[in-house]
Amino acid sequence: MLKNGLEDRSREKKIGLWVTYISGFIFFSMFLAPLTLEEGTVPKLSGRANALDYMTESGSFSWGNKQTSDNGKIGHNQEEHGFFSWSELNPYAAAIYAFGDLNCHQKSERSWEINGNQMPVCTRDLGIFLGVFLIGIIWTRTGHNRWTIKDSMFSIIPDEKLDKIYERNQRNLLFWGIGCLSVLPILFDGGIQAISNYESGSLRRIITGALFGMGFMWFFCASLSAKPSKFKDESQVLLPANARFVQPSEEFHQDMSEE
Repeated sequence: MLKNGLEDRSREKKIGLWVTYISGFIFFSMFLAPLTLEEGTVPKLSGRANALDYMTESGSFSWGNKQTSDNGKIGHNQEEHGFFSWSELNPYAAAIYAFGDLNCHQKSERSWEINGNQMPVCTRDLGIFLGVFLIGIIWTRTGHNRWTIKDSMFSIIPDEKLDKIYERNQRNLLFWGIGCLSVLPILFDGGIQAISNYESGSLRRIITGALFGMGFMWFFCASLSAKPSKFKDESQVLLPANARFVQPSEEFHQDMSEE
């Protein structure tokens, strides 16, 4: 019997593996794609998030190549750095740079270079994919269905470290604490950067991105794994500190209705 009271966790493992494979492919491709290109193929870029800016050198999807000023809030003088079109790259690199173009602003001052080529996404997004990849690995090994999303999330933490949390009924505090740790660092770092002259560093962007990616995917994996239907009833669920889910008795319902 597993620590959640079931005999099998194949669903949780499958979810973790899918997250690991997909995020791992994307994360490592950010490093590999620039290596498949000749040095200097990808110049310094500066586009917009959630838009195609460098699909072609001219036309509807060439916003980045049309920029001629370094004084705007977004974009820069692309001619100064060299025009770029990811549709002209090899199929693998084209797909990865298209993904980066659509999802990331690709600002050169916030991105790394490999082989003389700017990477497809900025360091913040790189951190997010790293965090998602790490949670995928952890969930594959230790994630368990524990009826609710919240308790399933906590399953990757050793039970002995959760005993006092369950004894004191501080599950909500832990849940919201994880949420704040995941969101607030990237919110403050990115928000202050957006409204002031503060410029975050690459390491800080990687860390805040990774925390956000881990928190988001942690909740996502737990959401897919939490399946009450896998249990005969709530009393079968094993929780830290010998806690149990118990439905109110008929006497309790009767007393409440009388009141």
